[in-house]
Amino acid sequence: MKALTMDYPLTLSAIVRRAEALFGHKQVTSRLPDKSIQRHSYADVIDRARRLAVALRGLGVQPGDRVATLGWNHHQHLEAYFAIPTIGAVLHTLNLRLHPDDLAYIVNDAGDRVLLVDESLLPLFEQFRSKVDIDRVVVMARNGVASSGGQADYEELIAAADPARYQAAECSENDAAAMCYTSGTTGRPKGVVYSHRAIVLHSLMSGMVDGLAIGESETVMPVVPMFHVNAWGLPFSSVMSGANLVLPGPHLDAASLLELCEQERVTFAAGVPTVWFGVLAALDSKPDAYDVKSLRTIMTGGAAAPVSLIRSFEQRHRLRVIHAWGMTEAAPVGSVCWPPSDLEDASPGDRYAYRSKQGPPVPLMEFRARSEQGLAPWDGQTMGELEMRGPWVAAAYYNDADLNDRFTDDGWFRTGDIVTISPRGCIDIRDRSKDLVKSGGEWISSIALENALMGHPAIAEAAVVAVPHAKWDERPLAVVALKPGHSVTANELIKFLEPDFAKWWLPDAVAFVDQIPRTSAGKFRKSELRERFRTHYATPS
Repeated sequence: MKALTMDYPLTLSAIVRRAEALFGHKQVTSRLPDKSIQRHSYADVIDRARRLAVALRGLGVQPGDRVATLGWNHHQHLEAYFAIPTIGAVLHTLNLRLHPDDLAYIVNDAGDRVLLVDESLLPLFEQFRSKVDIDRVVVMARNGVASSGGQADYEELIAAADPARYQAAECSENDAAAMCYTSGTTGRPKGVVYSHRAIVLHSLMSGMVDGLAIGESETVMPVVPMFHVNAWGLPFSSVMSGANLVLPGPHLDAASLLELCEQERVTFAAGVPTVWFGVLAALDSKPDAYDVKSLRTIMTGGAAAPVSLIRSFEQRHRLRVIHAWGMTEAAPVGSVCWPPSDLEDASPGDRYAYRSKQGPPVPLMEFRARSEQGLAPWDGQTMGELEMRGPWVAAAYYNDADLNDRFTDDGWFRTGDIVTISPRGCIDIRDRSKDLVKSGGEWISSIALENALMGHPAIAEAAVVAVPHAKWDERPLAVVALKPGHSVTANELIKFLEPDFAKWWLPDAVAFVDQIPRTSAGKFRKSELRERFRTHYATPS
């Protein structure tokens, strides 16, 4: 027996219609490169998005064509988020922190036809322009640019476009709406293509209390860039729910973010731990300089947030940090660590220990872990590689059939993250499979050691990597950067770790650096550290 419900397509056009009907008065605030502020209502943004859609049609963009963006977080980029998919084309955000050679590879692999690029990023584009075949370049400028040859000015294009000519494409909910590429830390970047249905369902999850809890009353500031996994889906989910959006542009330093939080009364902000370490330091140095009482939630993900960060924000500034986990292949949110209700009566130590984990799967996502012995029990102890499935998880990589080994025969995605899962489904990321240290046949979690080290008052950053060892095969090496004006010895740091770890887990040495190298996504570039220090334990100790 078949159901008698409407066949209502889950497409981004439905989000646009809802926002136009209900939230035309809500605000999108953009900080420009000169630090000035521009404000647009949702009604303005939707009108401009439709004009952009008409203009793109005029440039020859057809359903299925890929349209790339190379830009910061601002209203023009938001307009592209909705203009491109609603005419049946595919939004393709380019990560401006990647090497120009990687960007050239990605543009060619995706087959991008048109590029929307910030004027400030034209020098970056020029570094790979000769290596790609793009039909038209549209420059998102503030004071206008000369339109010539294959280059056009964004504002001129939309000013000349008639929004009455706009017509949304008759998309299937399973048609491609957007695509992103992984950062390529293990080989070439890999393309992930998201359907309209995946984005709509991900946005619905983001509005749930046990998702990101984004509703109409929020003012959302995505610090995570719009060129990185669609800013964790926040532009889509915020427009769906009618939340105000605050887009910080290229100004991601702590002072600029805190000024925006105070000025715009931001309630929800999201970014990687690196950002929040800087914000915490700024608040600590000038505790009365910023009024951020409106900020109900700081969402962090992309790398493990140590207990010290979560505790410091809450105890010193009464700000709540919530841990989330995800990846490009999951559009990207897979879990969020909201404390369960029965944890309210637990000790502070138990609460913080739980909140430093990555949480249970969000609604409609499923997790399991696989060890060498098979599926790992949910006992909070047994480690295994996390596998996931759900309605916004990739089923294959774009243009890359050779990577099908990332998918199991029964339809789960192998994440590469090594986890334990508690009896109630809370995952604890112990490491990436490639970052685990195998010493004398036993596994050591680099993340656990890093989080502990970053709890030391002298440490700004800490990374732990596996280094070859003649006797034990591998041993952990701690690589640390100190806070300005602080000092500590290697022996003091190892003694600091001793109470919480087995002796054989402790690093045999500590290397001091000015700064730990990072990937384009803000994660530690451990491959570079492993290569740099690979002879550190050349002789047994």
